[in-house]
Amino acid sequence: MAQPRTPTTVRVGPQGRLVIPVALRKTLRVEAGTELMARLEGEQLVAHIAKEVSLADQLLAERREEARR
Repeated sequence: MAQPRTPTTVRVGPQGRLVIPVALRKTLRVEAGTELMARLEGEQLVAHIAKEVSLADQLLAERREEARR
């Protein structure tokens, strides 16, 4: 996947929604309903596409962690 070489403006729309330009959406294969994870790093907002994790795998991981304690 190509990395943008120059900063791209992303606007805050109604109700605080981020509006991602078409070129970035196409590059990242992001469409309506795609879940992103976001976090703050200093004064930067960093977002990435959320991994799809099955609920069963997530539950097993939690149980294994509890068993280790």
